[in-house]
Amino acid sequence: MTTGTSSIRSIALPAILLVALSGGVASQVKSLTFAARDSSVESSPTISVLPHEFSYRQDGEFYRNGFAVNAPLLKVEGKGIPLTIMKYQVSEADYERCVEVRRCNPADRSVSARSNFPATGMSFDDATAYAAWLSEATGEQWRLPTDREMAMAAGEKFPDDALGVDTDTTNPAIRWLADYDRETRRKPMDARPQPAGSFGEAESGLADFAGNIWEWTSTCHRRVELGSNAGATKQDVACGVYVTVGRHRSPMSSFVREPKSGGCAVGTPPANLGFRLVRDEPWLARLRRHLPDWI
Repeated sequence: MTTGTSSIRSIALPAILLVALSGGVASQVKSLTFAARDSSVESSPTISVLPHEFSYRQDGEFYRNGFAVNAPLLKVEGKGIPLTIMKYQVSEADYERCVEVRRCNPADRSVSARSNFPATGMSFDDATAYAAWLSEATGEQWRLPTDREMAMAAGEKFPDDALGVDTDTTNPAIRWLADYDRETRRKPMDARPQPAGSFGEAESGLADFAGNIWEWTSTCHRRVELGSNAGATKQDVACGVYVTVGRHRSPMSSFVREPKSGGCAVGTPPANLGFRLVRDEPWLARLRRHLPDWI
């Protein structure tokens, strides 16, 4: 039975790829020659991050035998296609264009629609609405990055949320004390957003990551029970609560705009919520839509 299933998948995959990548000759030509629907809307500057080998601490809350443990380190192979991501976070001026055409909700806080300041007070829902509008306005494919893609782009600036305690300890008090000590040592952040370029660049060229803006990702928060070999034996995924990344990770409900008002599951709340987007090539967007999860 297993052999038969594998055979079906191996036969079906080339056909699925052909449909997903080509979409027919007419669709392919259309995607290559499609002009921007609104010439007044310009995309933000982007960087291209080439595939490379890297390790990062996985997202989520991890437990073993009922005790909280550090998230496992995941080693990612340097394969795949380049990642095209906005160099800076979406600005106030960029977001205001979406508000003006009534495709995005106005920001809660008063803004001056400045082109050199990041848009803040943004929920996950706000970010996805902006991505949908920008995709239509430019004829390109924009979306929120995943947690792993942010780790790939941010490089050494990406946070390692592990606590420096014995990984085999079964005494929860040790982790509680270490976590409390870490939270108290985190310096209060200036809540006022700073101009673009204030927090330097990662080795990839990604700007302002891990400053005083936490960024939405499309990765759902999860709780994972680990077995003896670090593999997951049980996983509870909470879509509706998404991973935000900055100086540390913070899971947030999709509707939260101001993190200090609530929504942060654990730890010090983010100073501000904003976002940047990833641009997919048209063929990759079709591939994502057509390929089933098991491939």
